[in-house]
Amino acid sequence: MSDPLLVGLILVIGMFGLMAIGVPVSIAIGLPSAVCAIILMGDDRGAYTAAQQIYSGIDSFPLLAIPLFVLAGAVMNQGGIAGRLIDFARALTGKMPGALAQTNVVANAMFGSISGSALAGASAVGSIMAPAQRKERYNMGFAAAANVASAPSGMLIPPSNTLIVYGLVSQASVGALFLAGYIPGIMWMLTCMVMVWWYARKRPELRGTRRATPAEILVAFWRALPSLGLIVVVIGGIVGGFFTPTEGAAIAVVYAVVLSMIYRQIKVTHFPKILLDATRTSSIVIFLIALSSIMSYVMTYSRIPVLIGEWLVSVTDSKVVFLLIMMVILLIIGIPLDATPAVLIFTPIFLPIAVQFYDIHPVHLGIMMVFNMCLAVISPPSAPVLFVGARVAGLKVEKVIGPLIPFFIALIVTLLIVQFVPELSLWLPRTLGMIH
Repeated sequence: MSDPLLVGLILVIGMFGLMAIGVPVSIAIGLPSAVCAIILMGDDRGAYTAAQQIYSGIDSFPLLAIPLFVLAGAVMNQGGIAGRLIDFARALTGKMPGALAQTNVVANAMFGSISGSALAGASAVGSIMAPAQRKERYNMGFAAAANVASAPSGMLIPPSNTLIVYGLVSQASVGALFLAGYIPGIMWMLTCMVMVWWYARKRPELRGTRRATPAEILVAFWRALPSLGLIVVVIGGIVGGFFTPTEGAAIAVVYAVVLSMIYRQIKVTHFPKILLDATRTSSIVIFLIALSSIMSYVMTYSRIPVLIGEWLVSVTDSKVVFLLIMMVILLIIGIPLDATPAVLIFTPIFLPIAVQFYDIHPVHLGIMMVFNMCLAVISPPSAPVLFVGARVAGLKVEKVIGPLIPFFIALIVTLLIVQFVPELSLWLPRTLGMIH
């Protein structure tokens, strides 16, 4: 049996077999990868190489941005920021059909753009909106579906930890990826708003009670402005070249702490728990990146990406067919895998194929992959955002899946548009000189 085939079988069977019996994803990735390294290189060299890859995989200054952005998100989650963003979103949506659900969608996009987390948005925004929606006699299954469907926009609108991970693996500019995520992220939000409108258009009882006056909108904007200012400071500084993404993440932490203290929502006694929660989340991601580095090295050493690329080219020379194949694979693999491990596993496979054989820009590929993963985190049975959204609405997951399906179909259509219109991703970073 050839080395690439043997390695591929061990990785696939080992990874999914271990996950099936409840082994953590990071171990399920790292253990079969280390076995493959030993088989390919011998006992001593293989073990040494695996250990070396674990260290080199996280020996990266840009990687520090992830725990810092996670900490900033944890501070903002408890800092009273979500409520102010919801008030501003409610002023904007006014008397639109399904006004409270529209508010939820817009607030998720704004909170996600600050925290960079779909889970944080679904939890923080959903827990505030659910009581109001229940009071207005919303169908709570639909309300929870709108919350779940709109929460992943925060994975596209920067700062996004998933885009940072992709940038780390692909060596693409994190600043360019951040800029590239804006238009697809806003398209995700608008798609959810259209679906809410479609549901509520024949239900007049779901229309907002009153339209906010310009003065009320201005007051709500003024109250939310310090929170929204974080986006301008961090992303503006990164794009303007004033600081790196990692330095921007550190500034985000300081900004979030100062703002939360001003709002008087956080006390000094709250920080140990906030730091502990952020450390737990960050350590899971960092450990996953470390062990995934072994898999990336083993696949490259055994020429798996090259062989897959040659096979795909022999099957089709059509970029359209390749993108459709990639989309289907990512949607399927995203069911058992979370976004971060999926990006870590499939970027080394798809990136060289996309760039060398189909002339796809690495930044555009990253947005396509993350968009696919955004769909994956709301896809049952192992969708973390779906479970959080159902919990904050006080429902069983089964009650949310039915109303979620129309959102899912509409978002797949939006994904296809993003995939086949590269300028939606590339126009902004190209215009601002981040890519050529």
